[in-house]
Amino acid sequence: MQEFDPQTLAEHNGQDGKKILIAHEGKVYDVSGSKMWKGGLHMRRHNAGTDLTTDIQAAPHGTEVLERYPQVGVVKKEEEVAERKIPRIVAWLLETNPFFRRHPHPMTVHFPIVFFLANPFFNVLYIITGNKSFETTAFHCLAGGILFGAIAMATGFFTWWYNYMARMMKPIAIKIPLSLALLVVAVILFFWRLNDPEIMDGVQSGSLIYLLLSLALFPMVSIVGWFGATMTFPVEKK
Repeated sequence: MQEFDPQTLAEHNGQDGKKILIAHEGKVYDVSGSKMWKGGLHMRRHNAGTDLTTDIQAAPHGTEVLERYPQVGVVKKEEEVAERKIPRIVAWLLETNPFFRRHPHPMTVHFPIVFFLANPFFNVLYIITGNKSFETTAFHCLAGGILFGAIAMATGFFTWWYNYMARMMKPIAIKIPLSLALLVVAVILFFWRLNDPEIMDGVQSGSLIYLLLSLALFPMVSIVGWFGATMTFPVEKK
């Protein structure tokens, strides 16, 4: 079979009538017949003429879709790459629970998003109505956000390490520090409210700071969620 180096492979990008080729684990496939690769672009994020070995690990489908298309060559290796070592317990977990190979993070992240957004919402409702049950609900939502936030961060690090090979990308560079800051603010609010159940009662400097920190959860979780979504549903640049 024909051997493709990165430069030769890049020439087959589907532009100007050229074939649409992609590589995976050393094999080169011709996906010109796929409607999903029209114009050499797949799902507005994957370009033809590239090696998708890493990217496909984060895809919602498996590698079996590649078997539908002819293999037209192999990738010419310029140097041997050491096989990635995975801890034994992680390998066992992935083998017995395929779920962990398919983005566990997007599922778990919805819970802290809702809880963290609900906290300032119910605090504002309490200020408007004076109904203490709203403030209590805000406190309970804060607890739920912290619990599921820790779980979402753990699965996020795992997904980044396993599916994205721990590559530093702009969304990741923003999400990691901001998520940690979000969790820290939430923990501060939780213990503050736990030690002072009347912190939201009356007008005082402490209650104002508490409210501002609670309101800060909204933009923080929105930014984290936005950049996370751009990794799954990239924004098309015009």
